[in-house]
Amino acid sequence: MVDRLNDAEREAALQGLKGWVYDAAADAISHVFKFKDFSEAFGFMSRVALEAEKAGHHPDWSNSYNVVTIRLSTHDAGGLSAKDIALAKAIDQIVA
Repeated sequence: MVDRLNDAEREAALQGLKGWVYDAAADAISHVFKFKDFSEAFGFMSRVALEAEKAGHHPDWSNSYNVVTIRLSTHDAGGLSAKDIALAKAIDQIVA
């Protein structure tokens, strides 16, 4: 079982993320990524899927042509956890 981040842990973790937005009502973080076209967006999703599978932690996400929206929250923890922060950092590295 993974523990939910407390307020101080969450604030510290969010400092290291680029463009992720915290939703207090859902205790989740999200990011909207825009790409040149569908192919680039789908390639990004494929790379994220491989990272998520390795981590055993899967995002809630959607794709509309060149836009990918990702939301991270740990269902077992009932909110944001270190697993979400780690996956967000991995996603940031994919985009970089």
